[in-house]
Amino acid sequence: MAADDKTLDLLRTVEARRRGAEHGWAVDAVLVPVKQRVLNLADRGLIELADREERAALSAWEGRPVRWAARLAPDGHDLLLYAASRPRHTAPTGGPGPERRRVELCLSQMAALWQAVSLGARLRRPLADGLTDEVRTACCDHRVKRWVLYLTDDQIASVAYVFWLHKTTGSALEANRFARDTGVTHQPAPAQRTAIPASTPLLHRPPSAVPADDGGL
Repeated sequence: MAADDKTLDLLRTVEARRRGAEHGWAVDAVLVPVKQRVLNLADRGLIELADREERAALSAWEGRPVRWAARLAPDGHDLLLYAASRPRHTAPTGGPGPERRRVELCLSQMAALWQAVSLGARLRRPLADGLTDEVRTACCDHRVKRWVLYLTDDQIASVAYVFWLHKTTGSALEANRFARDTGVTHQPAPAQRTAIPASTPLLHRPPSAVPADDGGL
C-alpha cells in the first residue's frame, strides 16, 4: 500500500470514530493503536488535536480522563473529500486489446481534452462513447512523461476533432503531434447542398403601383 493510501485510510479511521461519538471527537481510547500516526498527521496539518479546555470537556463527557483526542483539520477533510470524488483508474486487463490502441499524450494535449470534457453536452458533435471516462481516469507514465490512454478508433477520431478545435482557436502543436503519432487528423466535411430544380419558379417583387392618369384635373 502506498504512503498516500495509508494516510487516506487513517483519515477515514479518525473520521469514522469522530462520527461515532456524540461529542464530535475521536478520543484516545479508540485510537491507541494508531496514536503515533495520528500525531504525525497532526504535524502535517491534516489532523487537529484537542486543546486543554476541549480535553477537560471531553473528560467530563466520557467520565474519565481524556489525554488526547483528534478530528480532521480542514486540509484533512478536503483531502478525504477529494479522494472520494476522484475517479478510480482501472488498467485494462491483459493490455489494450485488439480493438484499442495505446495513445500517449503530453500535458498540453491532455489539457485540451480536459477542456473538451468540461464542455460535455454543449458540444454539437458529442465525444465518442467512453472517451470522457478514459480522459478522466488517464494515468501519467512518469518514465516517459506522457499520459496513457487506451482508445478505440472512434475515440481516436474524437480526440483528433478536439485537437482540430484547439488548433483552429490557437495552437497547432497538439494536433500536429497527434497526427504524427497516430496518423489521424480531422477535416470538416463540406455541407451537402440541395440543388434547386430549374423548373422552380423564383419569387419576384411585385411592380410598384403606377398612379392613374387623371387627365391633369
